[in-house]
Amino acid sequence: MRSTISGYTALPKAHKFSAAGLVTVAGAAALTFALVPQASAADVSSVGVKPVAQSAQEFGVTQDGELAKAADKARADAKAATKTAAKAKADAERANRSTERKALKPAAPAAPAKKAYADNLDGWIQESLDILRAKGIPASYDGIKRNIMRESTGNPRAINDWDVNAVNGVPSKGLLQIIDPTFKAYHVDGTSWDIYDPVANITASCNYAADKYGSMDNVNSAY
Repeated sequence: MRSTISGYTALPKAHKFSAAGLVTVAGAAALTFALVPQASAADVSSVGVKPVAQSAQEFGVTQDGELAKAADKARADAKAATKTAAKAKADAERANRSTERKALKPAAPAAPAKKAYADNLDGWIQESLDILRAKGIPASYDGIKRNIMRESTGNPRAINDWDVNAVNGVPSKGLLQIIDPTFKAYHVDGTSWDIYDPVANITASCNYAADKYGSMDNVNSAY
């Protein structure tokens, strides 16, 4: 029998049973969902979901920890900077002290200026006398000059080509007329090896006279 309500079409009997079944299933599902308990925190963590802070107090503790770490790092950085500055200052002070010590170190005494001598008979005798004194060889200005004037009249290039020495091939030479073998034997270190050099000739001759006569002052003739 059809319904007399407009727009409504009666369902067949088979469809009515299907609709009733859907209502029954929907009700059972709702009942089942209502009976399932809410997931616990342990269940949440088991699936990898990170819990969040649950209160302002917990959030404050977290913030305090981060601030404490930042403060510790700042103190450590400040301490390191202070240490670096102290080391730099110490290094600078050591460098300054080293420079001051070098500045205070007395300079080595300058070598005395070489004494100047006149390039004449007086200068030659004076220079020879200074060498003789340094070597401990006795002689006087007067004794040297007296023998020079007798032997060569002050000529440093004088040579005797007529006496026995000349005959034997070893003529007397220079201011004090000394022969080559004697000059070489009595040569004084620090003077020239040239027998005609005035200072070398005087010094070697005085060294020979000191050995043979005690001093050139004791020589009054050919020696």
